[in-house]
Amino acid sequence: MSRKNQTLGEFIIENQASFKYTSGELSRLINSIRLAAKVVNHEVNKAGLVDIIGTAGDTNIQGEDQQKLDVYANDKFIQTLKNRNIVCGIASEEEDTFISINSRDENNQNKYIVLIDPLDGSSNIDVNVSVGTIFSVYRRVTPVGTPVTIDDFLQKGSQQVAAGYVVYGTSTMLVYTTGDGVNGFTLNPAIGTFYLSHPRMEFPVDGTIYSVNEGNYIHFPQGVKNYIKYCQMEEGDRPYTSRYIGSLVSDFHRNMIKGGIYMYPKSSKSSNGKLRLLYECNPMAFLAEQANGKASDGFNRIMDIDPTELHQRVPFICGSKNMVEKLEEFMRDVK
Repeated sequence: MSRKNQTLGEFIIENQASFKYTSGELSRLINSIRLAAKVVNHEVNKAGLVDIIGTAGDTNIQGEDQQKLDVYANDKFIQTLKNRNIVCGIASEEEDTFISINSRDENNQNKYIVLIDPLDGSSNIDVNVSVGTIFSVYRRVTPVGTPVTIDDFLQKGSQQVAAGYVVYGTSTMLVYTTGDGVNGFTLNPAIGTFYLSHPRMEFPVDGTIYSVNEGNYIHFPQGVKNYIKYCQMEEGDRPYTSRYIGSLVSDFHRNMIKGGIYMYPKSSKSSNGKLRLLYECNPMAFLAEQANGKASDGFNRIMDIDPTELHQRVPFICGSKNMVEKLEEFMRDVK
């Protein structure tokens, strides 16, 4: 029975039986992410004191400038997962293609692949705004013992076995699900241990916060424009409050606790949307649904989308169920 202030390690051991694959491999994987998150957290908290902020001078596969902390976080998560011999493949938002990892133990060959956004919202690090890490876990679909292929990574979100995020903010939290609800753990920096602080997290069914970059309003589809105007109307519990950090992890985390909707729709500037299906949208959609929320591209369930490429982008709407459904209603009305 999980209890508040239980350590993450204790929680994993106690709840392993609720996971349908009980080999212990997934538990060790979550523990590895916990370890890498603590290392990255330590570096994030030194930003401004050491030469770790600013751009690294390179661009990633999406053509975006890589921050120094992007590169650092990417290296630490990949290195930790590789060294602990837990996964057979890794895909990162910062890498051009996936990484195939051969097991060193022929009697216990690894079955899981991880997709990761090592440092979501990293452009905010220079101004001391919360950033995060997003991860997603699948069981491979190709035969165990063979090198992973692109098919192992191009799976629907509904096939995820675990997903979560780490938010590096006023406190550092690791929030994750294995398909049996969402639980949040806060790091005690004095002793380096995560404790269960937010058991059974859930979105309120309704909310009063909408999170969207309104600077792009003119480029949004008409349905999204109409919904934003609806949020601003003086009627009933409205107008809603606009809150947008520009870090998906931070916006999602706040909305899950307080109730709200996050929107990154397609636009005339980004016809396919901006966020990545495999690294950001699927894991956050899994968490949203496990927390009594909803995630959509405006018309369809995010986790039903068939991926066609590793760095695929899609429109992304998620949050309190009633708010997402109201936006979908506005989208259908002008389709």
